Amino acid sequence: MRLARPKSIAEMVRQTENFVTEESYRRGLAFVPEPSDVVVTPYAKCGTTWMQQIVPGLRTGGSMAFEEITEVVPWLELAHNMGWDLNAPQVARPRAFKSHLRWDEIPKGARYIVVMRDPCDAMLSLYRFLEGWHFEAGAITISEFADYYLNRADSHNYWSHAASWWRQRARPEVLLLSFEAMKRDLPGAVDRVADFIGVPADPAVRAIATQQAGFAFMKQNGHKFDDHVLRVARDAACGLPQGGVATKVASGKVGGGRPEINAPIRAKLDARWQDTIAAEFGLPTYAGMARLIDEA
Repeated sequence: MRLARPKSIAEMVRQTENFVTEESYRRGLAFVPEPSDVVVTPYAKCGTTWMQQIVPGLRTGGSMAFEEITEVVPWLELAHNMGWDLNAPQVARPRAFKSHLRWDEIPKGARYIVVMRDPCDAMLSLYRFLEGWHFEAGAITISEFADYYLNRADSHNYWSHAASWWRQRARPEVLLLSFEAMKRDLPGAVDRVADFIGVPADPAVRAIATQQAGFAFMKQNGHKFDDHVLRVARDAACGLPQGGVATKVASGKVGGGRPEINAPIRAKLDARWQDTIAAEFGLPTYAGMARLIDEA
């Protein structure tokens, strides 16, 4: 039977549910980290790959000796499916891992870096990332995808993820950054990460890590950040044809989602913010949350 990409939200959900199996997810949650370990765990499309590049750049002095970034910063939830041993030695210390887990689920005992991003931008970025890979290009509208994004289960939605980490913002083992501040001042963000993970204050190393985390460098080396290793390994399990297109280094814009998303969708996203983040924490907008993160 010829494999085909989904052409509806229902097909996408059904066809890709085995991308991460229940067993692999369970094993990821059962991982026991070392106190020096660093787990990069933003919500999807909120700066995960960007931070994955910064951390190993700092710990290795800029080594790019990897086929794809997940080989040197493995994904906790997907490790079993990929045949990765999470306890295997890494190329340098501190060990680093990727995740998208909320605080409620993440294996405790490590240090955690969470990047927050405007949900409108994050939603549009995820749409573009999945289009041409997890669903046929042009088959699902942004409006249809927005309804899916808004109605994901609590364990997988943007707002429950953001709330779970915001509650832990005062913990010394948790570092919150905003995507927008990283765009405005990447060297400052790299310095904060370096101090947090315990990398010596070597200006040359920090300069290399900053340069290699810049949009131009990551775009030029896009094959190292396009999930092709995961696609080769997991597309067949999902019934997806090989050769899909995916990129994690797109426009690099801040605020790009608002003009491209119509008023009804923006209203729904804003309403969800009011019902969740604003209701619990008294933060009426994402911009207000980002300001507090940047001032910390």
